[in-house]
Amino acid sequence: MTSELTFPQEHPSKTAPLVSIVAPCYNAQKYLKDAIDSIFAQDYPNFEVIVVDDGSTDNSVAMLKQLQQTYDFQLYLQQNQGVSAALNHGLKYAKGTYVSTPDLDDIMLPESVRIRAEYLDKNPNVGCVGALIIYMDSQGKTIKQQQRSCISVYTFDKILSHAVVVGAPVALYRMSAMKSAGFYAPELRVQDFQMTLRIARLGYEIHELPFCVTRYRRHPNNLSRKYRVLLEADLQAIQPYEVHPGYQSARTALVNKALKYAVVEDKKEAWQLLRSIPWRHLNRTSFKRFKRLLLHR
Repeated sequence: MTSELTFPQEHPSKTAPLVSIVAPCYNAQKYLKDAIDSIFAQDYPNFEVIVVDDGSTDNSVAMLKQLQQTYDFQLYLQQNQGVSAALNHGLKYAKGTYVSTPDLDDIMLPESVRIRAEYLDKNPNVGCVGALIIYMDSQGKTIKQQQRSCISVYTFDKILSHAVVVGAPVALYRMSAMKSAGFYAPELRVQDFQMTLRIARLGYEIHELPFCVTRYRRHPNNLSRKYRVLLEADLQAIQPYEVHPGYQSARTALVNKALKYAVVEDKKEAWQLLRSIPWRHLNRTSFKRFKRLLLHR
């Protein structure tokens, strides 16, 4: 029973913990206003907003400066270094107890921060809480909606072996957990998986709530569509855990994820990726990718 409206409405306290919303921006001019509007439409009473532009080459910076005339947020600029470095830059200025890292091509639902902040308040063993997504196209039309019936609980072993990622659009982190994890590795240009792993490795649980909190926009420039960049970053993220029993299962899951796109875009590379999976670690998804590789023209 996943719904935008089913989470119980509560009257938040004026002493609610501060939430830092740290948003990286790169060439997002087409969607910026809708994204910023949705952040400042939150029904949570205590949050700050920090935007870091990661060397945009479009009109994003000018638009952000224009939006500062309407909304109170901090804006920092850096040369293009990737999302991880942009977030580390913004986190230097963040003062919140909790941290949200939305993308500026998505739309946060009004209850997004409140639902997750209240959950972290009540569950000190949780280092990161995620939730569900409503997918939309580039024009904002709903494509599909994730659904769950209960809270999912993940430990480090499960996160690694199944390559579980709590994505930036839905993750709310405990700042103390992020600090203990050493924030992001800037050389990993993709941030989601590394932070999920780092926080879970510290012994925190990672939970996912059965409620939609974000409208995720699918468009050709989504980082999630750049499978080579993602695979490289994800394989780097699991490298520190190479001796863990779940490492090879994680690697297989990550290669299978890349194969979803490679079988369509680069058949030669897809064959190479398939051959990189040891025979005994091939699974049902691997054979599904193999079948599609054979049949796709």
